[in-house]
Amino acid sequence: MRVVRRAKVEDIPSILDLLVQVDMVHHNGRPDLFKGPTTKYNAEELKIIIGDDSTPVFVCVDDDADGDKVLGHMFCVFKQEKDDSVLTDIKTLYIDDICVDEKARGLGVGKSLFEFIRDYAKSEGFYNITLNVWCCNPDAMKFYEAMGMEPQKIGMEMVL
Repeated sequence: MRVVRRAKVEDIPSILDLLVQVDMVHHNGRPDLFKGPTTKYNAEELKIIIGDDSTPVFVCVDDDADGDKVLGHMFCVFKQEKDDSVLTDIKTLYIDDICVDEKARGLGVGKSLFEFIRDYAKSEGFYNITLNVWCCNPDAMKFYEAMGMEPQKIGMEMVL
């Protein structure tokens, strides 16, 4: 059975494997910007992130497999502008990273993670959920749109 839960320290090796997969999607799309294969966090940094309630990490696991096989992860960050001269004081749940294991793609894991985080954000009083997606990852853009997300802002560049 598939379950979404908070990540545990025991999940770190699987999360590191998924972070390499995320990096390689970006590296393959933009090798001028992304090194590969690597991870954006190491095991020690992950221990701190996982233990911090303001940066919750969730995993989707198959609990029928031996030892809760991690099928995907979602890193979140709580954000709120306070007393800004222009922006309102809304609470935002920012999705910093999401990955479904390449062997589990197309099986509804991403949808399970996203629906869980949407319900979590609602129950915790967040105004919205935001994330950034690279244009070199059109499958991710299609997925987020299918989940009901809409573009909020667009980053632009000129490579010189």
